[in-house]
Amino acid sequence: MMEQKRLDELKQDIQKNGLQVPIVISQGMILDGRNRFKACLELGINPETKTYDGDPWSFVWSLNGTRRDLVAEQRYLIWKHCHEQSDAYQAEKRRIETEANRKRSEAAKVQENRGNQYTKPSEKVEVRQHTDDAPPQKDRSSQRPDAKAKATESKTNQGAVQRGDQLYKERPDLAKKVMAGQIKPAEAHRQMKKDQVSAKVEDLPKDKFNVIYADPPWKYNDSQAVKGDYGSGTGAANSHYPSMTLSELKALDIPSMTASDSVLFLWATCPLLEDALELLKAWGFKYKAQFVWDKIKHNMGHYNSVRHELLLICTKGSCTPENVKLFDSVQSIERAEHSRKPEEFRDIINTLYPSFKKIELFRRGEAPEGWSVWGNEAL
Repeated sequence: MMEQKRLDELKQDIQKNGLQVPIVISQGMILDGRNRFKACLELGINPETKTYDGDPWSFVWSLNGTRRDLVAEQRYLIWKHCHEQSDAYQAEKRRIETEANRKRSEAAKVQENRGNQYTKPSEKVEVRQHTDDAPPQKDRSSQRPDAKAKATESKTNQGAVQRGDQLYKERPDLAKKVMAGQIKPAEAHRQMKKDQVSAKVEDLPKDKFNVIYADPPWKYNDSQAVKGDYGSGTGAANSHYPSMTLSELKALDIPSMTASDSVLFLWATCPLLEDALELLKAWGFKYKAQFVWDKIKHNMGHYNSVRHELLLICTKGSCTPENVKLFDSVQSIERAEHSRKPEEFRDIINTLYPSFKKIELFRRGEAPEGWSVWGNEAL
């Protein structure tokens, strides 16, 4: 709806030139012309209307889909909402549900007949086989429009589809505001990320730990920068896991979970070494030394062929190793899949600090023996 100033301008124009575009009505609802209708009511004018008898959701999308003042993600969210409310979509949804129920019923009958074979040998289950004249039909219930098809239908792009689907699924309240033009898509995603970080802060363990092992999901300004740094050759970090900005990482209340005497082992990639040094200070640690992971395999970088990553050793208070064993600062271990760190480094930590209370932050998978874990993919 228009703000009052714009509505007053519309009223002046209608009073001078009349209502030039009729109000479109369907099933007692206004499909197009809410502001014109309001202006006419306030002017005491009986507005001209016309009735639309087709699918109202298709009409609304047809009207909005070609508007140039909608950003791509907003346009997609409007299309998604209208499409999923349309008569055609609802009919297909019912067809899929009916087909699924039919298949479940047939599967149950087959199972029942198989059980009856042991009690009634005389009864046989008829097995129908497809012939060349009657080829098997494809399971249409599994056919869903992919990102490319959605982008084509909504006149947007696959990036807008991916971001829109994520927002619609995780924060429908923000998606609704984007559709209404109350907030920009970028603002909605920033708010969603901010809320996710706040939730993570609340979920941090309440215990105190002496050993912190962290492999942060660094966010790169260059969407392809991680290509050489992590050595995957498969593109940006966001294609593998949800990344976090430096400010989001610093917002995590790690100091509250570290003992007065503790040590931090922090993974850092070459382009973000400065960020890592800033982060360790924000978490209450001082840089002491580092391990260099020689990945053996070379990977393309912007300035050189990157084949190593850094594990920074940082302390809070007094936390020298329990065992006096000096490991080589350069560890040559061939890299595996994207971002996975060799278990040899955990063995080093276990050797240096065998009895200390340990936690791994941003862990993916189950907790190793003797360790606590935290992260959105930790089990």
